Amino acid sequence: MYQLFVEEHFDAAHYLPDYRGKCERLHGHRFRVIIRAEGHTVGDEGMVYDFAEMKNHLREELTNLDHCCLNELEDFAASVPSSENIAKWLYCRLQPRFVDSPVTLSAVEVWESPTAGVIYTP
Repeated sequence: MYQLFVEEHFDAAHYLPDYRGKCERLHGHRFRVIIRAEGHTVGDEGMVYDFAEMKNHLREELTNLDHCCLNELEDFAASVPSSENIAKWLYCRLQPRFVDSPVTLSAVEVWESPTAGVIYTP
């Protein structure tokens, strides 16, 4: 099996209203996002899946989050935009893009700092 991954980032603000600490106040991050896909077969062109296509899928979804206050987005009206919920949201948005492809989306990583992040796998 092959595991492919691509990385992008977005800048956004958020706050965690039910958290007690400095993160309950409005603050920003440069979120680092890595998506991982798994596949079994290398095609005639020598690839399992095109990295450029993976990056395009990810970039299209990240434009919905970039330079926003995540708490103000309708998609996060029912859930706090924590790194955990952002990772799951991205997975749910990206997974349908891989349904008829030779790879399966296996995980979404969201890093809110160089030393703290989360990995969502279904």
